[in-house]
Amino acid sequence: MSTPYRRPLPLAAAILGVCAVVAALLTTAFSGPASAHGSVVDPASRAYSCWQRWGGDFQNPAMATQDPMCWQAWQADPNAMWNWNGLFREGVAGNHQGAIPDGQLCSGGRTQSGRYNALDTVGAWKTVPVTNNFRVKFFDQASHGADYIRVYVTKQGFNALTSPLRWSDLELVGQIGNTPASQWTREVDGVSIQIPANAPGRTGRHIVYTIWQASHLDQSYYLCSDVDFGGSGPTTPPTSTPPTSTPPTSTPPTSTPPTSPPPTTPNPAGGCTATYAITGSWGGGFQADVKVTNNSGSPIRGWSVSWNYQNGQQVSSAWNATVTTSGTLVTARNAAYNGSLAPGASTSFGFTGSAGATNPVPSIVSCTTTT
Repeated sequence: MSTPYRRPLPLAAAILGVCAVVAALLTTAFSGPASAHGSVVDPASRAYSCWQRWGGDFQNPAMATQDPMCWQAWQADPNAMWNWNGLFREGVAGNHQGAIPDGQLCSGGRTQSGRYNALDTVGAWKTVPVTNNFRVKFFDQASHGADYIRVYVTKQGFNALTSPLRWSDLELVGQIGNTPASQWTREVDGVSIQIPANAPGRTGRHIVYTIWQASHLDQSYYLCSDVDFGGSGPTTPPTSTPPTSTPPTSTPPTSTPPTSPPPTTPNPAGGCTATYAITGSWGGGFQADVKVTNNSGSPIRGWSVSWNYQNGQQVSSAWNATVTTSGTLVTARNAAYNGSLAPGASTSFGFTGSAGATNPVPSIVSCTTTT
């Protein structure tokens, strides 16, 4: 059998090709778990999303037309994608707005010697579809845990195609407090946690901005994810398969949701209803969500939800509500941004807690309103 003739590559092109392969291998080798940290993997942060789609084919010129925002990021600094889990600053001491100027939020204030600067570029970054009530999945490859994680979404009317991101464009839509890594879900080479978020009134393209304050040091991570509320999202499938050390973006929950709907308190006519659901469980702990609905015929200015625990459960940290405990009684009051509800409108809050051998849904969850 004859061997098909192959035209030899010019020497210069061959050398460049070998150098590119070697550079990619070296970069991958030095961005492994030993120096790993974490990022938002669903909806994926810009760097993780570009790496996920093109990490195995980052020199493909088709990226320039199929995925131009990722193309410009790869051309600016490939290390931003290889190190998708390293977008952090140290020593901010909680003063995020003081440390990061407007227009530089997605690069963490041009952190890491400008490695991530291209992530601030304004344009048509590929989006993923989300609903107004969604979850942000954060993957912690080094199992640091969190002092807190805060999730923001751009306000309705913000134009991500033409406007640089500013702090004044953002609204807090979800958060969790101090949560050690032992309470996160175990993944391959790390742990993950999901933060419920509620962004009513959003339609179309928006930016989800997540701040992770890691627990091991004063180390703050800043991640931009591009979403479409009610949209269809990108149609181009990923061109590469993540290695085993990379977090899956669709890992099923480790706990089984209740087989029957949790009970809803029979509230007085003209009030509100509250529905309690356990959304995750682990040894000695759990996560729960409570949905509050205004079932009156007029707007309300605030709400309060309460229930009793009968099996020694304790609330550890909460988001989207202020939670207090007195003995077995737990009371949750609206945050400043989610107390006003139109007739029929809903909001939700969540929390993590500790539990013993059993953790039943409270039999009565009451809801009262402020009109």
